[in-house]
Amino acid sequence: MRHHRPQTTQQWRADLFDAARRWAAEDPDPMTRAQLDDMVERAQGEDASAQEATDLLGDCFAGLLEFGTAGLRGAMGPGPNRMNRAVVIRAAAGLTAYLAQHHPAPTVVVGYDARHGSQDFAVDTCAVVTAAGGTALLLPRPLPTPVLAYAIRHLGADAGVMVTASHNPPQDNGYKVYLGDGAQIVPPADAEIRAQIVALDSTAAIARADQGWTVVDDSLIEQYLTAVTGILTPGGPRDVRMVHTSLHGVGGEVIQRAFPLAGFPAPIAVAAQADPDPDFPTVAFPNPEEPGAIDAALDLARELDAQAERSGEGGPVDAVLANDPDADRCAVAVPDPTAASPENPRGWRMLRGDELGCLLATHLIDQGVPAGGVLARSIVSSRMLATIAADAGLGSTETLTGFKWISRAPNLAYGYEEALGYCVAPSLVRDKDGISAALVFAEFLASCRIQGRSVIDVLQSLYRRHGVYATDAFSVRVTDLSLIDAAMTRLRENPPTHVGDVPVASWDDLAAGSEDLPPTDGLRYYLGDDTRVIVRPSGTEPKLKVYLEAIVPVEGELADATAEAARRLAGARAAFEELTAAP
Repeated sequence: MRHHRPQTTQQWRADLFDAARRWAAEDPDPMTRAQLDDMVERAQGEDASAQEATDLLGDCFAGLLEFGTAGLRGAMGPGPNRMNRAVVIRAAAGLTAYLAQHHPAPTVVVGYDARHGSQDFAVDTCAVVTAAGGTALLLPRPLPTPVLAYAIRHLGADAGVMVTASHNPPQDNGYKVYLGDGAQIVPPADAEIRAQIVALDSTAAIARADQGWTVVDDSLIEQYLTAVTGILTPGGPRDVRMVHTSLHGVGGEVIQRAFPLAGFPAPIAVAAQADPDPDFPTVAFPNPEEPGAIDAALDLARELDAQAERSGEGGPVDAVLANDPDADRCAVAVPDPTAASPENPRGWRMLRGDELGCLLATHLIDQGVPAGGVLARSIVSSRMLATIAADAGLGSTETLTGFKWISRAPNLAYGYEEALGYCVAPSLVRDKDGISAALVFAEFLASCRIQGRSVIDVLQSLYRRHGVYATDAFSVRVTDLSLIDAAMTRLRENPPTHVGDVPVASWDDLAAGSEDLPPTDGLRYYLGDDTRVIVRPSGTEPKLKVYLEAIVPVEGELADATAEAARRLAGARAAFEELTAAP
């Protein structure tokens, strides 16, 4: 449903208002119907806000919200280009029609987080599946995405839907689709589902049942917890003291139950962020990667450290854990003496996703990886994982960005991507799982304590053995998506020959694909000093992302190699900040 402006603005406005009225007539949600009516009324007015309302209405009807390999994700609101009940009902009908081609009466398990509209979207999905003759299984309450991913195979479903926008801002929601293998959809399934959605003539004609779906009981959560805590080594050390924040998401309850079940003390929760809240009142962006997102957790850790020093009770905090709102990601902060300052006496800092990814890999290898097991990483993640795997006699592979690809690596034993996503138990959850990753990190941390080593000690030993693999990333956030296309076009048409004073040894356009990787929109550069730079549009947010990695062998002092790696990263970052800036 795309509206192109004809020659006259007057005709375009008339067509737009007509499309809005037709959509409102079929919209099952009184709230978005009212929003649409108000938008049309304001757009037809004579005051200064009329143009603003017209532009907003035009954007709401700029096309049908794109269904891709991430399913749906976008801002809440009325119209076909927003997340709302009408769009979700169409998506559910398209998914069910696609599934019916392969399974005459498909079983679909549906989960949802605590965002605005999530439960309604989940129930609408169940109503559509049931009316079409399928079996719908609804999770009992807002739960982490990994619980839904686990439930698909555990319950023998043909597909799964998770209603979540993960770490996006509060005004967004999304619709993530998995197939019966427990992994997110990839081509051609996404295009085939999209074709079924586009073929629908009318939202009102889509049948929805009033009842008939099954609400799964809490035993599913117990089974998930038993399964993920069972991946830990029995009888291992469990003495750790940790702070946890769920960033107003749905991970808090499951973390608080998982840790004692595994034998660890329950983490100390950041009270102001412990309960689900769809408005995310204490964080600008509910993403642990964003600056400031875990400040409240770090402040609590410092407060507990100070209390322990004054009273001698409780002991210092060993680490800070953070999950994103749907708990499929896990972030960790640890004390780092090299980062200590008067304001930060223990040097608390958040580990980069690549650092944590390689530490978890090392621990899992120490615990025993099955023969033939493969370690997988996304193309934007650190090459150090391949070095660690080779050193252990294991295979490794790289995939396109996203766990829809990582989870499909043959013989996967462990996979990660730098954006804080870790798959530590692919036989249970074929997706990133911030709950099981937190448990494995806790086991690793407890084993470090027994050995008298810190997390930073282990990280530095990896660098001494394999070289310093330093990574960095930045994003160019835009409001006009055409700026991303323009930046990618500039780089393709005028590829840099030097980055600072370092020549570009080679570059490849990832859109061309290769024997190892399907086509994707991205550019990859290797510099003469083995620094790597990848530029790609985000798949879930309006921004261009740039990933950098420098590798420096440790031939003398570790500090010297670390400083050289930082210098190379800074030079590459400065160059690409200029190259990707809007003209």
